[in-house]
Amino acid sequence: MADLIVIAFDNEKDAEGAYEKVQELQGDLIVELSGLALVKVDEQGKTHVEHPGAAGNIGLGAAGGALFGTLIGILFFVPFFGLVFGGLIGALFAGIDKTGLNSEFRSQVKESVSAGKSAVVIYAVKLTEDKFAAALAPFNGKVIKTSLSEEDEKALIHDLAEQPQA
Repeated sequence: MADLIVIAFDNEKDAEGAYEKVQELQGDLIVELSGLALVKVDEQGKTHVEHPGAAGNIGLGAAGGALFGTLIGILFFVPFFGLVFGGLIGALFAGIDKTGLNSEFRSQVKESVSAGKSAVVIYAVKLTEDKFAAALAPFNGKVIKTSLSEEDEKALIHDLAEQPQA
């Protein structure tokens, strides 16, 4: 089972610090990541996404990378990893609502990460929760977490594979 964790921050500085700390925790084997992104929403409400890429030491396979990109797109309504986003949303929402990414979770993310705020999105395969929480506590984020079962993850990857890609 994978955990999708969104940590919302009131300011960019704390989000950037937490984002860097998560990368350190990956190196210290406190978290094993399948995906990591820093999401910043500017004062005009435009969303900007950063991810570690090749330098980030995160082993994203093609399907896993596409799934994480899709999850970011669905949560923040931004295209990611070159996916064609328009048709993808409608096709995936029916399946997603049956998982931990239901409309309630998406609403919590939308309310927590609004104009002028930022978030760190973590897709973790393994996590030492006590050490992880202690390391990120100084950044004062609001945690919104869901878990995807292996079956949910496979279903989403399957649905994604059926969608046209750029």
